[in-house]
Amino acid sequence: MFSIPSQPKPWHSYTPITLPPSSSTQPFHNKSILPLRISNTLDENSQTKQSSAGKIKRQVLTQEGRTKLNSYPDREFYAYPRFVTHVDDGFISTLTKLYRDRLRPGWEILDLMSSWVSHLPKEVVYKRVVGHGLNAQELAKSPRLDYFFVKDLNQDQKLELESCSFDAVLCTVSVQYLQQPEKVFAEVFRVLRPGGVFIVSFSNRLFYEKAVSAWRDGTGYSRVQLVVQYFQCVEGFTQPEIIRKLPSSNGAQAEKSPFSWFMRLLGLFSGGDPFYAVIAYKNFKPLYE
Repeated sequence: MFSIPSQPKPWHSYTPITLPPSSSTQPFHNKSILPLRISNTLDENSQTKQSSAGKIKRQVLTQEGRTKLNSYPDREFYAYPRFVTHVDDGFISTLTKLYRDRLRPGWEILDLMSSWVSHLPKEVVYKRVVGHGLNAQELAKSPRLDYFFVKDLNQDQKLELESCSFDAVLCTVSVQYLQQPEKVFAEVFRVLRPGGVFIVSFSNRLFYEKAVSAWRDGTGYSRVQLVVQYFQCVEGFTQPEIIRKLPSSNGAQAEKSPFSWFMRLLGLFSGGDPFYAVIAYKNFKPLYE
């Protein structure tokens, strides 16, 4: 049984660490150790050789579709913390309800491309929540992360995590920045336990210069279909489930004013953020009582 620290502890897999000669070498920040499941590697390796599950069947994006207007490294773009929320309260409320419905207490959860804000329901206790992102200051401020690590998934898609070690993986309003989504989704499949769920949620907001071309040039419908294809390109995910919640048309008359039209033109007022989520499971969808 591993103890869970009260404050999130960083793990930087890319940072060389000098340990005393008497210590065993581990790829973790020396402030903490990320607990890992001890697995029967002989059985798992045998099963892997016999199965194509987790393999990438085809590429979804073209080379052009992977390009960004801002080609500088993402680590530079996210070097300074942004302690702001990127979606409105309606979106956050819908997402938290979805997590409450789909994530069970006691689960181990990986929150990919996370930040200082947690959308997990406050009243639910999970066994372990591991965060990933590009800014350590943001991740350290998150109240729900037990551990976190910093890594640029556009440079290296390999997750230094045990296979079959998480019950759920989350990706919130960030999938649009992945330049190698096929490899990332394959890695998510690997770290999920059989029956584990991957929930990808997004809206219409984005850092335009950092989103890939295939996303920038799309519509709400085409972006949903793009994420569906990300799931379908990896052998073993279940048929993706799509959840949409669009802003209500209440107050439509008021939004016809010249001021509202001008604000929408600038992208400062949209009448609410649309909610999209695409959900799939590893191998099968479990049934719970």
